[in-house]
Amino acid sequence: MAHLIIDYSPNVEHWLDMPALCDALRVAMIETGALPLPGIRVRAHRADHVSIADGADHHGFIDMSLRLRGGRDIDTKRAATNHIFEAARRFVEPVMATRSLALSFEMRDIDPDLSPKTGTIRDHLET
Repeated sequence: MAHLIIDYSPNVEHWLDMPALCDALRVAMIETGALPLPGIRVRAHRADHVSIADGADHHGFIDMSLRLRGGRDIDTKRAATNHIFEAARRFVEPVMATRSLALSFEMRDIDPDLSPKTGTIRDHLET
C-alpha cells in the first residue's frame, strides 16, 4: 500500500495540470522500487476554503501525504521520500519561478495490523 494524497489550494488548478502532476508522481513512486505497483494510488483534493500566510489570494499550496504500510527501513523511506518530492518539485518549478507557492511532503507509516486490505488489482495488471 502506498497512497499519495495531495491537498491543494484552488488557485493551483489555474497554474498547472493536476492530472499530469498525479501521473508524474505515480511514475516517481514506481521508480523508487520500494512501493508495490498494485498498491500505488495518487489522488488530489482541492481545498475549497483556504487562508494562507497574510491572507492574500495569490498564495497557493500543494501538500502531499504518502501513507505507507509499515515494514521499510528508514534509508529506503528516505530515498523514496527524496525521489518523490524531487519529482514534484521539478513539476512545479515553472510555477514557483513566478508565483507564491508552498510545496510540502510527508511520508508516514500505517500499522499493517490496524489496516486490513483486500482487492483484485493484482489480478488485472497487464504484465
